[in-house]
Amino acid sequence: MNAIIIFTILLCLMLTGMPISISLGLTVLSFLFLFTQVPLEAVALKLFTGIEKFEIMAIPFFILAGNFLTHGGVARRMIRFATSMVGHWFGGLGLAGVLACALFAAVSGSSPATVVAIGSILMPAMVKAGFPKRFGAGVITTSGALGILIPPSIVMVMYSVATNTSVGALFMAGVIPGIALAMVLGGVTWYRAKNNNYPRMAKASFVERLKAFRESAWGLLLIVIVMGGIYSGMFTPTEAAAMSAVYAFIVAVFVYKDLSLSDVPRVLLNSANMSAMLLYIITNAVLFSFIMTNENIPQTLADWMLGHGLGVIAFLLAVNVILLLAGNFMEPSSIVLIFAPILFPVAMTLGIDPVHFGILMVVNMEVGMCHPPVGLNLYVASGITKMGITELTIAVWPWLLSMLAFLVLITYVPIISTWLPTRLGMM
Repeated sequence: MNAIIIFTILLCLMLTGMPISISLGLTVLSFLFLFTQVPLEAVALKLFTGIEKFEIMAIPFFILAGNFLTHGGVARRMIRFATSMVGHWFGGLGLAGVLACALFAAVSGSSPATVVAIGSILMPAMVKAGFPKRFGAGVITTSGALGILIPPSIVMVMYSVATNTSVGALFMAGVIPGIALAMVLGGVTWYRAKNNNYPRMAKASFVERLKAFRESAWGLLLIVIVMGGIYSGMFTPTEAAAMSAVYAFIVAVFVYKDLSLSDVPRVLLNSANMSAMLLYIITNAVLFSFIMTNENIPQTLADWMLGHGLGVIAFLLAVNVILLLAGNFMEPSSIVLIFAPILFPVAMTLGIDPVHFGILMVVNMEVGMCHPPVGLNLYVASGITKMGITELTIAVWPWLLSMLAFLVLITYVPIISTWLPTRLGMM
């Protein structure tokens, strides 16, 4: 009964158009004052202890690093390198877009940032080369979603905060699925380009490829610093985030010199605004999780499912349906912070690996970012391409269907997610 009351309040507030973070906070306060006897001191204590986690500090640092790289010319050099490698294949510029998005995702940790950085440069080039606008928009919108699966990922950090799962293990678990999904999206791009005989570029020489690699090497080195540092135990994921922010600043300002010192305050302010928004959502989500736990809602749900004989297969199917439906109304951070505390205890009761469950949630978030009505990547791509949401939705369908098929694979073949962190001794 209490669960129905909580979600009814939350749904009513969200339907008024109220931001999800405020809706969460008001839901918690309304339920506390009207339906419980929980002392406010306990709520205040939970609020501070809930956000007093070292992992949370990684979020503003990764955001800052991504903003420095977005404004610092790294994307342009990565596109040049990707084009030199795969530009001569069918749909060469489209394949270069997939590869560039995968590389930039590995240094930014953000899907919208990846769409903006790669799409704003590549889309005009694709149209000029003779590609249909819809084809380019479909490639960039869906490939940009790799930003939350290929580590480092801000959404993975949030899942870690919500479930106390190792961030390092999640990062390593995202490597193979991230590469696999990039190959799937690239395969769809190549197949459609071959069938429609889209333009191909001249094959780059070894010297041209080497030059493109050398120009992009400073940006690519950040991948080695973050992942190598975490794997070797040199620093924690949070320390890696801080290192990436400092490194990105040095590369953007002093190495590539695409960002002047006078632009740095603007980048810092943009990063602070985004970080404050996410941390405010986290704060309210911590209270929401406290209410869920205090009312034994996750435990009741687990007991109900086990009592009705629902096993792992049915539960994972239900999770996918719930998260895909939630993706129609909420953005990834909110979905993870609301549903992870509810679904995670049930998953643990059923013996599902926490790292595998985290990757499953992240892939669901990827799909949600690419379909209406609130797919964040659609809106970002709409601003770049000047296309309507309806037209963009039609453009992304071939890639979106392949992502749904990939989601099924990730859901029921956990070794794809768990093999690498297990081999590295992180699980």
